[in-house]
Parts: sequence; structure tokens; C-alpha cells
Amino acid sequence: MEEKGSKSKILIFGGTGYIGNHMVKGSLKLGHPTYVFTRPNSTKTALLNEFQSLGAILVKGEMDEHEKLVRLMKKVDVVISAVAIPQVLDQFKIVEAIKVAGNIKRFLPSDFGVEEDRISALPPFEACLEKKRRIRRAIEEANIPYTYVSANCFGSYFVNYLLHPSDPKDEIAVYGSGEVKFAMNYEQDIGLYTIKVATDPRTLNRVVIYRPPTNIVTQLELISKWEKKIGRNFKKVHIPEEEIVALTKELPEPENIPVAILHTVFIKGVTMNYNFKENDVEASTLYPELKFTTVDELLDIFLHDPPAPASAAF
Repeated sequence: MEEKGSKSKILIFGGTGYIGNHMVKGSLKLGHPTYVFTRPNSTKTALLNEFQSLGAILVKGEMDEHEKLVRLMKKVDVVISAVAIPQVLDQFKIVEAIKVAGNIKRFLPSDFGVEEDRISALPPFEACLEKKRRIRRAIEEANIPYTYVSANCFGSYFVNYLLHPSDPKDEIAVYGSGEVKFAMNYEQDIGLYTIKVATDPRTLNRVVIYRPPTNIVTQLELISKWEKKIGRNFKKVHIPEEEIVALTKELPEPENIPVAILHTVFIKGVTMNYNFKENDVEASTLYPELKFTTVDELLDIFLHDPPAPASAAF
């Protein structure tokens, strides 16, 4: 996609969000002219100022401003959406603007978690996945060049959620048996790799899955690694599947969505329970010069310089 000596111009929606901010920083780090679409009344002033200081071009607007979106699309080559679950269907407005502009070389919709076309989930999460599938089908129907990214579990978020390193307790909850394998990746890596795949001719109209062998682990293995690093053992309290399922029915939306995600990842094992299709590609095989932060290295980060816990990654 990129000619020698040139850099794709990248537009990012949801750039102030949990995973989107890592994509903005990754794009700037790799030298791309980077546009960040943000609401006029955004409260993320400090982050937006940081983006500007790094060289980002801020564009204030609303998704309903179709003509503004079209004019913006004509200035860029690649569009990445990292909008949160409540805004997933707003991406239809991005798709419509891309169709009118007619120049976008690649669109990455807001996937970045589990591979929604390969799995099923409990109703609260299934409803979210179905919205994402609707966006994918609209992209394909419009013949928009795409890359779909399945980044699997966000590493820092799940280390905080599972291990509580900043607020250690005597007990650690284990969902189900704790022996189901899952893939998790450091958020900074997800941001950087996503920019790489967004501008890579090899990933055109393909699903890219972030499943490096070093980042596949079970809950019990993760807990054991952490215990060895801090020299302390925890009591493991197993929460059975039926209790998790019941909780998804008792809690109101959207509080039941994270619980359904826990079931999907740690009970059903959906990040690991499907085989790659012929057209899929695993991200770590693409760029020998880059290395995913391993699970062990991620735990070392928490040991020495822990990231602040995230309030919401879903």
C-alpha cells in the first residue's frame, strides 16, 4: 500500500478510548500522518493535548456530520475505528462516508477482541458480536478494502482483573477450571501491530489474528507465574460455569456484558478453540523485526512499573 518514501495517512475514530489511544501512539511512532476524530465536547483534554504534542491532527466533529466525514476521508488513505461497544453501529456512518469518498485503501472496523465470525456467546455478549458482524457484512457488500483484526484479550486489563496486582488479596477468583487456554497481548503491542497490518498489502481483505505462541496461557498458569514473581501463594476460589451464566441473567445491561465475556474467554475458550482458515494470518509471523511482549515480560512490567488499572476495556 505504501510507496517507498511515503507514509499512509491514517484516520482513527475512538482514538481517546482504551485501545484506540495505543493505535494513535503507534501510528505516530511509525511516522504516519495521523488524524484523530474526536467529539467537540470530549473530556479527554490531557490525552488530546498529548496527541497534538506528538504530531497528531485533531478533527472535532460528530458522526452525524456526513459531509464533514466525506471531506475528511478524502484527505487520508486508511481508516481505523476503535469505537467502544455502545458506538459500534455508528460505524455505518463511517461506511457510508467511505463509500462516497471512494479513495480509502483500507478500513479496519472496531473488532480487536475475539474473532466474532468464528464464535457464539451468551446473549449479552452475543448481541454485541452480532452488531460487529453487521458492520463487517456492510463493508463487504460495499466492496470496501478491509482488514479484520482479532487481538484477543487485552493483557494489562486482564492481568489487573485476574490478579489485582495493585490491590493484592488473599484469594483469587478462577473462572471455571482455570485450565482453559487463552491468548492475551499487551495493549501497546496491539496498537503498534494494528498500524502495521493496516498498511500491509499482505493483509488486504484478510483476518489477522494476534495469537503468538508466547502469549497463550491458562488462568492457573498465569496465577502460578505471578506467585513465583512475588514470592506469595494465593487461595484459588473457583467460580463454576452455572454461577457465571446465572449472573449474566440477573445483572442489567451493560453490567452483564463483561460477565458474559468472562464466560466466553475462560469457560468456552474462544480465543483458542478454532483453527485458522486458509486466508487468515497470525500477526507475529509478519514482522520479524517486532516481538510481542510475552506474558512473562508483561508480568515483569506489573512487578516493576505497574500500569494504572483500566476502568473499562469492553
